[in-house]
Amino acid sequence: MKKVILDCDPGHDDAFAIMLAVQHLDVLGITTIGGNCILENVTKNALKVLEVLDRTDIPVYPGHSCPMTVPLVTAPQFHGETGLDGPVLPEPTVKPRNKHAVDFIVETVMNTDDVTLIATGPLTNIAAAINREPRIVDRVTEISIMGGSVTFGNWTPTAEFNIYVDPEAAYRVFNSGIHVKMSGINLTRQCCLTAEHVKKFREIGTKTANLAADLTEFFIDTTIKSASLSGANMHDACAIAWLIDSSLIKAAAMHIDIELKGELTRGMTVCDYRHLRGADPEIDLCREPQMDFRGEKPNAEAALELDFPGFMELLYKTLKNYN
Repeated sequence: MKKVILDCDPGHDDAFAIMLAVQHLDVLGITTIGGNCILENVTKNALKVLEVLDRTDIPVYPGHSCPMTVPLVTAPQFHGETGLDGPVLPEPTVKPRNKHAVDFIVETVMNTDDVTLIATGPLTNIAAAINREPRIVDRVTEISIMGGSVTFGNWTPTAEFNIYVDPEAAYRVFNSGIHVKMSGINLTRQCCLTAEHVKKFREIGTKTANLAADLTEFFIDTTIKSASLSGANMHDACAIAWLIDSSLIKAAAMHIDIELKGELTRGMTVCDYRHLRGADPEIDLCREPQMDFRGEKPNAEAALELDFPGFMELLYKTLKNYN
């Protein structure tokens, strides 16, 4: 199993990310970050989900409550006031650890070989860890993030929520030298759950599958009301699925940077995919892009296509294997 640290801000789709990660990956710890909701709530939500999964052995470490330079933006219109509205879950019996998330990330990476980072919220904790101990850049295997977009935004016309919340942190991570796997909303919008999927979760009938159904029902309703979409996009789960089974995602190498100063484009992931403009995209996806006019080589892989039936097969299997 891949050794991972999951940095998240639960969040309905983060809950699905946790479900997948703790069954298929070696989760060394979960760190939390203010994002979808305030830090206190997202930390409690992580603990609640772990209790449903009977995985309270996995430690949870609270991190930064707000971005590096700007006030926190949250998303109650999608996730409710608690960040995990919908299912009624008891208060967690296990408390978060006293150690700060950044300290945990730095100490774990420096003392453990071959750690992969996963970030499904704003990148504040990861950027702070790099600033605290730059040597982790050479020790982290890679980082799989849910954030950004090759195409359109969702929080603004050009910016996706997680990057928009703390673009300075995202800039630090993308320019750190760590290899980035980016599951942006151009990809995660292909992961859309509907009432038919909720029905299947109910049929599976495990405690975890019923939680998945409750989460999805609430998330579908708020997504339709707030974004006029046809279902609930399980964005964060895609960053986990990519690590579990790379065949589920078709990706391309490209240079990605973060816009910090644009009046209309702050938080945009600026993706150089000019090497994909040829007549045969299948060939172009396999072609190594050349340096751009500034001499910059690819620093990331951007997810482009999701095998959604394969993803659902993985998710159904995962839910069946829980109690």
